Amino acid sequence: MPSVMGLLEEREAAARVRAEELRAEMERITAGLADAEAVLQRRVIARTELAEALAAGGEQTQAPAAGVQEAPAVTAKVPAPVVGSVVPRWHEAATVDALAVDYRRIVELVESGVGDGEGISAKQLAGGLQLELVPAKIEGVRSKARRLAERGWLAASPSGRFTRRQPTGPARPGARQCAGRDGG
Repeated sequence: MPSVMGLLEEREAAARVRAEELRAEMERITAGLADAEAVLQRRVIARTELAEALAAGGEQTQAPAAGVQEAPAVTAKVPAPVVGSVVPRWHEAATVDALAVDYRRIVELVESGVGDGEGISAKQLAGGLQLELVPAKIEGVRSKARRLAERGWLAASPSGRFTRRQPTGPARPGARQCAGRDGG
């Protein structure tokens, strides 16, 4: 019959081997995580740089004259939004400049009155944005337009069409406008 001390030593050795295996696996995973985080950081920087370049548009098409350095302009503007940024809630002082480029273009399309008077559909928005009219692109535009509606930049009808934001002001709760096809 094996001794109790011998059994404990065997179990301790097995636990030591398992701990070493897990430590080696942890080091491998930690190294992989560091590599993945470095790739992620590079991609975040690239996306941010691209968004800033796109937001700047053609503002910097002229190079300063040789030997002349321009002082950076100091403004009190909010930094340009980046692609994928959170859509801020609409408020009285808000302008479309607070929105990322894609969202800004959607708001501008809806406000331009494109559509048949009952709002504009996601498919029409995608066409207006010159996107390929495939379900994936249309649903992406619909998602962005819904987000804009949730934050108060647009209004969404039950039929899924998007219209200008309803003006704010004193109104009776639950009051509806009667003008239109069905009203009088």
